[in-house]
Amino acid sequence: MDMRADRRFDRPELDVLRFLAFVGVFGFHYIDYAPFDRDAHPVFMAFCTIGAFGVSIFFLLSAYLITELLYRERAVMGRIDVKRFFIRRILRIWPLYFTMLFGLLALGRVVPKVAPDNWLAVLSFITFTGNWYVMDRGWIAGSFDPLWSISVEEQFYLLIPFAIASLLPWRIVAICLGVIAVSYATIWHYATHPVMGDNGMWTNSLVQFQFFAAGTLLSVLLRGRAPGWAMPVRLAVFAAGLGCWFWALFDFGVKSWDAHPTPVGALIGWGLVLLGAVLCFLALLGMDRRWAPRWLIYWGKVSYGLYLFHSLVLYLTFGLLMGWFGGPQFLQRDPGGPALWVGTVLSLLALFGLAHLSYRWLEMPFLRLKDRYALVGR
Repeated sequence: MDMRADRRFDRPELDVLRFLAFVGVFGFHYIDYAPFDRDAHPVFMAFCTIGAFGVSIFFLLSAYLITELLYRERAVMGRIDVKRFFIRRILRIWPLYFTMLFGLLALGRVVPKVAPDNWLAVLSFITFTGNWYVMDRGWIAGSFDPLWSISVEEQFYLLIPFAIASLLPWRIVAICLGVIAVSYATIWHYATHPVMGDNGMWTNSLVQFQFFAAGTLLSVLLRGRAPGWAMPVRLAVFAAGLGCWFWALFDFGVKSWDAHPTPVGALIGWGLVLLGAVLCFLALLGMDRRWAPRWLIYWGKVSYGLYLFHSLVLYLTFGLLMGWFGGPQFLQRDPGGPALWVGTVLSLLALFGLAHLSYRWLEMPFLRLKDRYALVGR
């Protein structure tokens, strides 16, 4: 039975998952900036390393929600208004994205290593092909690099409304399975043609589209339904998802920056990353509202700003404290010393404050305008 005939669609528990995904990504980048003794804290390091797979959650979530809304629009309205879809996506993504992009370019004139000085790199991010540039040329600047994932999302948005509008569900399923097959063929290619260091695979759309395909599949197959599991079961499923990620990391060497030891290990490892993302998603889908406090839901809604700002805030905070920019060095870079704790507290305060202000004063006016073009939703 398809549950999509209702115009209203609200999944606040997925805002919680979105925030948890951000926490993972934040942890992954936090250890790049903070004066942290990696060898002394292997468990914390492991959690931060798999935090990179929070991006996989973002992609899967985005695909599920977009596909679900498009199917509901077709069920309620009888068709999909592709023009309105693109207007809604533009109003949600572009204001903060381009504010961040051009703001970093301006800041880069006075702060080193904040933005690229290569016009081709800038052009690629303006045209939402920045992930391909990074794949081919390597990472640009820590504060700029998180923008790559927005390029991948925009590429998905170009395709999905036409597919849902014109194809039967079984064809969507077949295409999604084909996309996943292409992803793993690409992973196999990278594994059989290894290079030293970062090989660009992490930002390759052909690799990351497996998570969009999985999110789309979940929407098609679930047809608006959600698991009715008790909370202990959900916690176990979520833990199993994290366990898949640890397994992929420790036994198969899947990381966001290295080549894989063996081709077969690469396929199995990435399969575990995908399975882990699906399990984490299912663990929260349909969760009782009482387990989703309002503050978590709010920060999940604000996670777009948290994600775009976090690398910049970490870089500026720890950089100012430790004199990276040629100014006074307020604190020594001693692992576990005052710089770690002071920098962490200041970074979190600045990040959450900045994201809150951005959401309220920059994003909300466009979100209210976006709602005028919504045919289904909250």
